[in-house]
Amino acid sequence: MRTDERGMAGAIEILLVVVVLGVIGFVGYRVVQSHKPKAKTAASTAATETAKEQTWKEGGFAVAGTYADASVLQVGDKQWRMYYGVQPEVAGNQLEVYSATSTDGKTWTQEAGTRKTRATFPEVVKLADGRYRMYYQGAGVLKSAISTDGLSFTDEAGTRMDTANDEGLVFDNVAAPSVVQKADGTFVMVYRGSINTRYAANTPNPSTQLLMWATSANGLTFTQKGIAVDSRTSTLNGQLDGPDLVKWDDGYRLFATTYTGVYQFSFDGAKFGAPTLALAGEAKKTDMGFTGAPPGDPTTAKIDGTWFMYYGGPHDQNGIHYATLQ
Repeated sequence: MRTDERGMAGAIEILLVVVVLGVIGFVGYRVVQSHKPKAKTAASTAATETAKEQTWKEGGFAVAGTYADASVLQVGDKQWRMYYGVQPEVAGNQLEVYSATSTDGKTWTQEAGTRKTRATFPEVVKLADGRYRMYYQGAGVLKSAISTDGLSFTDEAGTRMDTANDEGLVFDNVAAPSVVQKADGTFVMVYRGSINTRYAANTPNPSTQLLMWATSANGLTFTQKGIAVDSRTSTLNGQLDGPDLVKWDDGYRLFATTYTGVYQFSFDGAKFGAPTLALAGEAKKTDMGFTGAPPGDPTTAKIDGTWFMYYGGPHDQNGIHYATLQ
C-alpha cells in the first residue's frame, strides 16, 4: 500500500509541476506578445498616410525673366508644355505668349517663336479631337484661339465671357480664365472679375477682385453660374487673382492668389469650399497692413507622380518659379 501511495503521490507531484510550468509559459507568452509591435493593417497604414500633412516646398526658377501667368499641360508620353505671357509692364511689348517644354517639370527649354500676341493670362486645354484651345484676356474680356499643333493659334470668332453678370456686380474687366473639361464633356471655367473700388483702406490694390464661374457644352458658349469665391471677407481681403481649377487626385481643386498667399478651395461640381492657405511665400498680414509679395497667379500640374505649382515671383526675382507638394 505504501508503495502505491508513493507512486500516486509522485504522479500527482509530476502533474502539478507540468501544470505550473504550463501556466508560467502561458503568462510569459502573453507578456512577450504584449510588447511586440502590432502589425499594421492596410486600413491603419492608409489612415496614417492620410494624416500626414503635405506641404508645398519651394524650388527655384522654372522660367527666368519678365514672364508670368503660366499654363501647363501634357503633350506627350514624357513631355509637358508651359505657356506663359510677357509681363505687361515690359516696355514695347505686344503682349506675347511664349512656350517651353520639359520632361521633369523643373528644367524648361523655351520653344522658338511666339504662340500668340495681344493676349494675357493664357490658359490652354487639349480638346477631345486633339486640337488645342487657348483662352485668354483681350481688351478686358475673355476670348479664345484654336490650334492643331499647340504652337500656331488662330483667333476664334466671338467672346467667351464679358463683364455682364446676374449678381449685380459692375466689373471693370474680366480676366485670368481657368478651364477644365469634366468626364461628361462639360467645360467649367473660373475667372476673375474686377470691381473698380478699393475693398478696404489698407489693401494695396485700388480694386476689388473676386472669382466667377460658368459652364459650357462646347467650350465656346458659356452659361454663368454666379460667384465661385467671394473675396470680400476678412481672410481674402477683397482680392483673388489667377485662379487655377484642376482635376486633383480626389476630385477638383481651385487655387488662387490673394495678398497673403495662394489659397486652395475644394470643388464638388456645384459649389466651392472654404479657403485654406496653401503657399504664403513672403506675404503676410500685420496690424499695419500687408507685407511681402505673395506667389502670383498659380497653376498646378502632376508630372511623373509629383504635383508642381508654378507661380510668379516677387519683383526682384522676375520669372516663373515652382514648388512641389511633399
